[in-house]
Amino acid sequence: MTTTESPPHPMAPGLALRITPLAVLGGRYASRVLERNLLVYRRSWIFILSGFFEPLFYLLSIGIGLSHLVGPIPVNGRLFAYTAFVAPGLLASSAMNGAMIDSTFLVFMKLKIAKTYDAMLATPLSVGDVALGELSWCVIRGSLYSGAFLSIMAALGYVVSPWAALCWPAAILVSLAFASAGMAGTTYMRTWQDFDIVSLAFIPLFLFSATFYPLTVFPGWLQAVVRCTPLYQGVVLVRAADLGLFNWVLLLHVAYLLAMAMAGVAITRRRLGRLLLP
Repeated sequence: MTTTESPPHPMAPGLALRITPLAVLGGRYASRVLERNLLVYRRSWIFILSGFFEPLFYLLSIGIGLSHLVGPIPVNGRLFAYTAFVAPGLLASSAMNGAMIDSTFLVFMKLKIAKTYDAMLATPLSVGDVALGELSWCVIRGSLYSGAFLSIMAALGYVVSPWAALCWPAAILVSLAFASAGMAGTTYMRTWQDFDIVSLAFIPLFLFSATFYPLTVFPGWLQAVVRCTPLYQGVVLVRAADLGLFNWVLLLHVAYLLAMAMAGVAITRRRLGRLLLP
């Protein structure tokens, strides 16, 4: 009996012998998709800033104006300045914005208009490579947004606790969850008009996430609804890190976001397989 050895990837000799986190997840050459995105944005970095400014403007306007009209906010029996209450929520929103921009509109463009993924699959890349490579880039973009936003929070004096360093990994988890869900939802979009649904979903997610108001100001039935929304999970995590308030319930929020991420990746891989493979 003789066996033949599969040829190495033409773009990356010897890459098949390397074990990376993406390879463990099933994306053997996903790093090549990520590398493509990095090269594309090397000359278009200005567009990366687009989703960063909205929560930043909210933060500045609240710090300059609204904070003088609103008194301290109670959180777990302690009082905090309104800016310290709002800033972590806006950080979570920034992480969501950064991840969703690429995982929705740009993924749709590559999938339906430019047919970029069809060209990728003509190479040794697999559907898993495409899905995980795109997801990696979306998370990196969300991480850049949240890292810059956290730096601005520190510069403005809105960081309360040394534990605020954990705000960044919490925000990255938010980016991962929303990027996965965004890509999964985008695979069901048929036309650009379908993105009106995305915009419609974003507004209540943002406004009813306990970013601007404590959850207790909502009526009981609305509190139950808000507790089930994904952005609320991220807001609670980031705020707990910034204020230094920890309890075991936070593990449930982490589990929620991880489950959301895994479900999104699974759906994306299955849907891309159906849409792109004959």
